[in-house]
Amino acid sequence: MKKMIIHGGQRLTGEVTIGGAKNSTVALIPAAILADTPVRFDMVPDILDVHNLMLILKSMNVHSTFEDGVLTIDPTEIVEAPLPSKAIKSLRASYYFMGSLLGRFQRATLSFPGGDNIGPRPIDQHIKAFKALGASVTEHDGTVKITTGPEGLHGTRIFLDMVSVGATINAILAAVKAVGTTVIENAAKEPEIIDIATFLNNMGAHVRGAGTDVIRIEGVPTLRAMNTHTIIPDRIEAGTYLSMAAAMGDGIVVKNVIPEHLESFTAKLIEMGVPLEISEDSIYVPRVTELTPIQVKTMPFPGFATDLQQPLTPLLFRAAGSSVIIDTIYPKRIKHIAELRKMGANIRSEDGMIVVDPSDDLIGGHVQAGEIRAGASLVIAGLKATGDTEIDQADNILRGYDRIVAKLTALNANVEIVEDSLVENGRD
Repeated sequence: MKKMIIHGGQRLTGEVTIGGAKNSTVALIPAAILADTPVRFDMVPDILDVHNLMLILKSMNVHSTFEDGVLTIDPTEIVEAPLPSKAIKSLRASYYFMGSLLGRFQRATLSFPGGDNIGPRPIDQHIKAFKALGASVTEHDGTVKITTGPEGLHGTRIFLDMVSVGATINAILAAVKAVGTTVIENAAKEPEIIDIATFLNNMGAHVRGAGTDVIRIEGVPTLRAMNTHTIIPDRIEAGTYLSMAAAMGDGIVVKNVIPEHLESFTAKLIEMGVPLEISEDSIYVPRVTELTPIQVKTMPFPGFATDLQQPLTPLLFRAAGSSVIIDTIYPKRIKHIAELRKMGANIRSEDGMIVVDPSDDLIGGHVQAGEIRAGASLVIAGLKATGDTEIDQADNILRGYDRIVAKLTALNANVEIVEDSLVENGRD
């Protein structure tokens, strides 16, 4: 594992350009194997999840190259093969191979996916969708096996019992080549789902209603990529840098954003007293002196994203009073609390709420990034803190944040990534 070392206390200034959306990318890469031609993506973030997904593609004889934000995938010689369990278990989004393999081969077998440990995230809604489309699903010793009968997958009506981004995307991937029309009701509305649908439609799919709670899919026999698909900007990365800019900035421009995707987040910043200057594709954050405490409740899109409650937390330390966060999506998403307390933060979890009190004097410490967004919270806290902060398990941060060290360095931060063993050797 890698370690991030932050030499804190330096004010930040300049501009940062947001990369392509992680939550789109990790679904688009599995979706690419549905194509009957090579596929090309632009604005691909350079994150560990992309490299792990490329390893999974390689195991199926799918050639891919990744350079300067451009990812090319050639699935034309794909073969069915056991997927590498280590890569599967390292990221939860590998479950999108269930839907894409089912759509391509009418069957799929893979280990139960891993990823961030932020509480229960069952795949029962995914399985419900596959069964409705005509598949049989069995699970044994952590391996999920999905098969279809001689008639293959067929269009159907799928009502998701709860709003689920993953189940919505997996249902689309499985249904896009199924015979007939599929209707997904109570579908998730996230921008990343629109991005997936746009990619598929540009290859000849018929997916309508993405971004609403009812999605209709008319199955097609073939998908052919005719142009490069540019991935939408990452709204979670953007929100993280906006929080950082308000917490430690002397004027920062966050570029390559879609402001409409960030409205629930920027509304909270404005409510706190951050005078954002929002342009068509960028947001300027001036130096902030006084902040008002707020209450945040995470909800499915277009509500406040669960992925942004932790990156927002270090900014709440500057507010003149107690702020409250209620995460209705993942109530167990509290790994950052104990780590922030090690740095002197006044934060606690009680009665299903996260209470954040003013914490002016954070001290650098030795902490762990238990998952991606907890890691982002610790990065911002480390930048604010006096002294040095060592973040163990920094691979989790690198899983979700495109070229984070280069971007922070350009903003005047003093940050480095080292191999954990090097730090240990230095102590010896």
